[in-house]
Amino acid sequence: MDQAITIGLDIAKSVFQVHGVDRSGTVVVRRQVRRAQLLPFFAKLPACLIGIEACATAHHWARELIKLGHQVRLMPPSYVKPYVKRQKNDAADAEAICEAVTRPTMRFVEVKSVDQQGILVLHRVRLMLMRQRVQLSNAIRGHMAEFGLAAPIGREGLGALIRLIADKDERVPAEAQMCLGRLAAQLALINDQILETDRRIRTNARATEIGRRLMGVPGVGPLLASALVATIPDPKAFRSGRNWAAWIGLVPRQNSSGGKERLGGITKQGDRYLRQLLVVGALAVVRYAQRNGTRRPWLVQLLARRTTKIATVALANKTARMVWAIMTTGEAYREPVSRAA
Repeated sequence: MDQAITIGLDIAKSVFQVHGVDRSGTVVVRRQVRRAQLLPFFAKLPACLIGIEACATAHHWARELIKLGHQVRLMPPSYVKPYVKRQKNDAADAEAICEAVTRPTMRFVEVKSVDQQGILVLHRVRLMLMRQRVQLSNAIRGHMAEFGLAAPIGREGLGALIRLIADKDERVPAEAQMCLGRLAAQLALINDQILETDRRIRTNARATEIGRRLMGVPGVGPLLASALVATIPDPKAFRSGRNWAAWIGLVPRQNSSGGKERLGGITKQGDRYLRQLLVVGALAVVRYAQRNGTRRPWLVQLLARRTTKIATVALANKTARMVWAIMTTGEAYREPVSRAA
């Protein structure tokens, strides 16, 4: 087999597809490799460029292949899809990856470390626990309402229903009391798990110097600071804060043509979790400004001419650009000084 200088690797759970070309672009390898054979196969090859779609397990395989001396580039699957010719299968995907990784305008995903992925597991598990807490709360409220027992919105209202279950209220049948007691026990366990997860996330955010600097930005708390540090291995991979805000999906969607600019709602591309946290943090800043005022003329003028939701997304975009600047320059956030009229 001639020496392959560029390889497209389509990863899977058990069977991987390899497509390699030499310096002239001639295909020199096209084969399937089992999971146990993958690392021994690449260990025998000279150092080459390997392209992989940034999907499940991609960061793990990228780290392992880098240890073998190869150069590994991860690419968003949506950017690889245009290079697939006709029918989609593993061989066609590997060929498309091999071609896409050589494009000079291709955008790549930085490889995350084991520690960064471990922190992201904390965030993903917390998000799952939060959803389960909402499901359990709604189930308890719905079942109790069937017996004429309704409670106000909020934690206190739910707590009142749980106390009725614990006190074995006569209005609730015995069979329902048993089932609802189990739901209440699960809810208490999940609440404890969420508190423990939040404690670990706060500790992680405060443990790093960059995390502490990020928490100085209005609207950025420990949860968002920890997620930013774990999600963005190298912020300099983005040329500017505008590019990073666009990657998160906080910029208007364009449908422009013929020199006429048409802008719509935000694109909602990129990392949905980061976008959600940025918007929630910006909403907290907006609500505080509406109730207590603010020294930011930009935000005051924006709230005067736009609705709360539009102002919140605009502030989230601005926060994202400030975060990028802080992560790349190493400087701390400084509150803007309002100019005298």
